[in-house]
Formats: sequence, C-alpha cells, structure tokens
Amino acid sequence: MKNRQGAAWSLEAQPWAPGKAVAEVTERLGKWGLKRPDGLEALVGHLVSTVVADGGRHVSLHLAEQNDQALLLAFSHHPRPHQPRDDDVLERLRELGAASCGMEMTVDGRQVWAAVDLKA
Repeated sequence: MKNRQGAAWSLEAQPWAPGKAVAEVTERLGKWGLKRPDGLEALVGHLVSTVVADGGRHVSLHLAEQNDQALLLAFSHHPRPHQPRDDDVLERLRELGAASCGMEMTVDGRQVWAAVDLKA
C-alpha cells in the first residue's frame, strides 16, 4: 500500500459487524478529508454480511484510498465458507455502486472486494 492511505479492522463475525464496519469506514474517510460516497453504507454492509455468513469467528475489513477511489476488501478467515453464487454477490455490489468488484476463494477464506468512486 505504498503511496496510499490505508486502514484495517478485525471484527467479530456477528450480526452487528456490518454496522460497525460502516461506522469505521465513514470515520476514517472523514479523517482523510474525504466525503462518504452515496450508497457506501449498503455496499460496506453487503461486503461484511457476505463474509460474516461464512461462519467464521471473525472477519477483517481493509480500506485503501488512491486516485479518487476507495478499495474495500472483506475477508472471512474461514477455510470452508458457504459459497453463494459469485454472480449474486458481485451483481449486488455493482447495483450498490461499485465501480469494480471481485471475489476469490482461498485456503484461508473468502475475499470480497469493491472499488468505489469518491468523486461524483
């Protein structure tokens, strides 16, 4: 993450994790002097809810900012996650305003990411 601002949080995989994630991301963007884009709450909520549903004990959320975009990555830390159709998760992220998004299954869990434009 050279030459870009970044932050990461570890959250309990609980129903309140998406709300906490939204608060953390909003606060951090504010500290960086950036406006929260429209739809960010629903997008972050969907990212975090997706990995919480995998059934692990905790999830992590990573935020980076560069070139007027925020990159958000949620990670389940659960080696055998529930695997909904990728198209459903990614389609919803695009509907929620992701400029680009993706998902990868690894031996350590699922990674779901979305890039969001910060300038209108």
